[in-house]
Order: sequence, then structure tokens, then C-alpha cells
Amino acid sequence: MRRLVKGLLLLVLAWGIVAWVGARSLIVNAPLASADAIVVMSGSSTYVERTQKAAEFYHQGRAPLVVLTNDDTRGGWSSAQQRNPYFVERARDELIKQGVPVEKIRMAPGIASSTHDESMLLKDYVAQQRFRSILVVTSAYHSRRALRSLRQSFAGTNVTVGLEPVPAGSQTALWWLRSEGWRSVGGEYVKLLYYWLRYG
Repeated sequence: MRRLVKGLLLLVLAWGIVAWVGARSLIVNAPLASADAIVVMSGSSTYVERTQKAAEFYHQGRAPLVVLTNDDTRGGWSSAQQRNPYFVERARDELIKQGVPVEKIRMAPGIASSTHDESMLLKDYVAQQRFRSILVVTSAYHSRRALRSLRQSFAGTNVTVGLEPVPAGSQTALWWLRSEGWRSVGGEYVKLLYYWLRYG
């Protein structure tokens, strides 16, 4: 019995280490001190954490503009607006709430139905605006796939792409104890495999 308990404890410890490493491996960054614009990648329910980080960078003077992309997804009911606003609208409102002037907020045209589509959309928008650099903000567990997709899309454009994710915090260690953790970490590995097979 004692050996069984000891074995189970070792198994749990080993899994905890593997799970932590697995989560941490998804998180990357490409620091950029300043840029022509801060780009908030669309992410529906994660818009609050992403826009708050973008507003923080704006107030630090990292870039003079904040650009939003649109995933064409609606959020919950707004009693004030008497409708279900799009998440891109909620992201804009959150930026304004965080003190970013409305005239400093731009919306890239087009619908981003995937991270790859979003990267291509941003490539076209950045070319139109003649930006030389962008600082991208996304969620921690999305950062590796996002940076890979952005670098593929912007290859050969002479545009510098920086990326700084929202910190994952304590979520990294015990993500496997929550269903949301399995969606964000486990699901991200599935998406990474798909992207690798489809886009190389």
C-alpha cells in the first residue's frame, strides 16, 4: 500500500512538471521597445486582458496608435445598447475605458476567421498604412502560434513584428485542474499541429 501511494505521488509530481513545461512552452515573446502601432489580436472572450495590456503599452508611449482586428463574433447581451455587441466593439470600449483616446484607435478592415487569416489581414493593412513596425498583444498561450503565423505572413516585407503576450500568471502551474485550462493549453497544441501541417 505504501509503495502504491508513493508511486501515485511520484506520478502526480511528474505530471505536474510535464504540464508546467507544456504550458510554458507555448509562451513566447519578441520584445519591441517602440512601434508604429500596437495591434490587439482578436480573441473574443479574452478581449479584456488583451486590451488592458495594449492600453498599458500605449500609456508607456510604446506606439501612438492601437489597432484592433475583427473576428466577427458577438458577445453577450448589453442592456445599455439593447443588442449583442461584437467583441471588437467591446474591445474598443475597453480601450477607451482604459484611457486610450478614441481617435487613436483604428480597426483593420476585413474579417479574421483564424490566426492565419488575421496575420494576412494585418500584412495588407500594415502595407496600406506604411507602418514599419507593429507591437502585437495576445494571450500567453496563443503567443507561439501567433508569432509563427505573423512571421510567416510578414516574411520579406521589411516590417518589424514584435509580440508581447499578456502574462499567464499562476494559470501556468495548475491549468490541468480546470476545463478552461484544457481548452487554452491542450487545445492550443491541437491548433499548433494543424497549423504546422497546413502552413508548414
